Amino acid sequence: MKNEMNDKAPQVRSFESSLEALEEIVGKLERGDLALEESLELFEQGIRLSRECQERLSQAERRIEILMRDQQGRPVVAAFEDDKELLGEEIES
Repeated sequence: MKNEMNDKAPQVRSFESSLEALEEIVGKLERGDLALEESLELFEQGIRLSRECQERLSQAERRIEILMRDQQGRPVVAAFEDDKELLGEEIES
């Protein structure tokens, strides 16, 4: 008999593997060929993964904000270069 505690233990995944699993779930659900119960289970898993990914992104954003402070602890704000400018520079190079 399997230990049910191990089956219910949360899996620690990297952001990338969570996102990949979420994309797989979305693909399966979009096909529309699953039974209702299976679709609901996948949807629940997808919601959990989506929340995990959002939380990890929020944590990364907070870390970046901390790293981007000046010596007095004030946030340093810098504009990103326009993507078109970057593409133009790459083509000219």
